[in-house]
Amino acid sequence: MRRTFRTVAAGAVCSAALAALTAVPAQAREAEHRAPRWELKDTGTPEVRFRGLSAVSRDTAWVAGTEGTVLRTTDGGASWRNVSPPGAAELQFRDIEAFDARRAVVLAIGEGEASRVYRTDDGGATWNESFRNTDAKAFYDCLTFFDRRHGLAMSDPVDGKFRILSTSDGGRSWKVLPNAGMPAALDGEAGFAASGQCLVASGPSDVWLATGGAARARVLHSRDRGLTWTATDTPVPAGDPAKGVFALAFRDRTHGLAVGGDYRPDQSSPQAAARTADGGRSWQPAAEPPPAYRSGAAWLPHSRTAALAVGPTGTDLTTDAGRTWRTVDTGSYDTVDCTADLGCWAAGEQGRVARLER
Repeated sequence: MRRTFRTVAAGAVCSAALAALTAVPAQAREAEHRAPRWELKDTGTPEVRFRGLSAVSRDTAWVAGTEGTVLRTTDGGASWRNVSPPGAAELQFRDIEAFDARRAVVLAIGEGEASRVYRTDDGGATWNESFRNTDAKAFYDCLTFFDRRHGLAMSDPVDGKFRILSTSDGGRSWKVLPNAGMPAALDGEAGFAASGQCLVASGPSDVWLATGGAARARVLHSRDRGLTWTATDTPVPAGDPAKGVFALAFRDRTHGLAVGGDYRPDQSSPQAAARTADGGRSWQPAAEPPPAYRSGAAWLPHSRTAALAVGPTGTDLTTDAGRTWRTVDTGSYDTVDCTADLGCWAAGEQGRVARLER
């Protein structure tokens, strides 16, 4: 969008974590010391805002942000290596997708040639620029992968339709998909490059695209890796360039969450969350939504009902699949990502990166 935003004993650990987070008042004092919490990991980059995050495991994570910065940790955040692509200091990285500790794809946003994609196969020691946008009307916001080879990136509407970029070789090369199966964009509609979660995939072929800025906030869904799409209205408020759905999270092909609101700090964000149980064909508002704008969301590992939403004013938890949310932390984060071994990470302004700890 053309503005500033643009398993260890897994079951047992997860059950204990959720029990602590959802402790009744009588248990609150006892649970306080063992409740999961965000533990900041010093990145040494207070000047950088990290909106791109890809968690590989509890030990390994990648973050991408302003000033062309990419960092990687392989020791749980105890230390970070600056693996930024050379010559990228003027770029704004807003999304990163990592396959492991060595292979990752990062997206820079912006109008025209500012939108670029880079890939590394050696942990960031070297990078190859695999895509540079040459259309002045395009502005890429997010990317996602179905597997290690097949992925998509999305641009704000070009000639009245969202533009989709596709790769079948792990991000080494890209092509623009035909737009015949893409519904027309609404007046003023675009994506938000706020957390790398305006385009998300689940399974081998399903992908969802979140929008805002128009009269209605919508979610578009494709079942065939971006060739054809259907659009559905959500109850998340829109009607202003600063409002809409900022992030999506799907735990499978049918159950998904949408979070957003109004990113302006002096504006309220009622109904900042919605949920679906039918793959996005319909969306229901949260009965008790987060109290403010949220830009990122992630399902907790090995849970069918628990998820986190993050934003500049805090982190919220749902334990009923998005029906109700409650604030569990007041730190500022823009994006969140979790892994199968319970490695939940969050990132945001002033170089903030944290891991969820018990």
